Amino acid sequence: MMIPSTAETPKTSPAPRVSCVFVCHDGRGRILLARRGSGARDEAGSWDSGAGALEFGESFETAVAREVGEEYGADVLELRQIGVRNVVRREPPSHWVAVVFAVEVDPAAVRLGEPHKFDGLGWFTLDALPHPLHSQLPATLELFRSSAAAAAAPADPVRKR
Repeated sequence: MMIPSTAETPKTSPAPRVSCVFVCHDGRGRILLARRGSGARDEAGSWDSGAGALEFGESFETAVAREVGEEYGADVLELRQIGVRNVVRREPPSHWVAVVFAVEVDPAAVRLGEPHKFDGLGWFTLDALPHPLHSQLPATLELFRSSAAAAAAPADPVRKR
């Protein structure tokens, strides 16, 4: 793997930030995506999963539960860590370590919690996704697809019911 030089990778802070990225699902094959609105940080009009920065002293699980509540107004029913991504972006310049989770939520409880960032929500199957997708979403969905196959095997998810 080639590591870009610092001349090629813009820095906005002295260290990468940590984010919790989550793919919410209904436990029946559909995932929840949000369409980024004009107030979003980047890629307005694209569809994306949820995410948020890890706050000082928070566990990953607490951060995900907080963000799912803020973005979708829903409680976490089941939470499973499915991977970690090293995200270095040129535009806008940023570097994030993204801890990725699959999160089951009750579709009836979901609402648009941050209308200043998102202008729509939708439930989709992995074979019928909307367009355009946020540039970071395909890699996140690949982790989700891989974890769905692994979920058929016995595991120890964190249950919140």
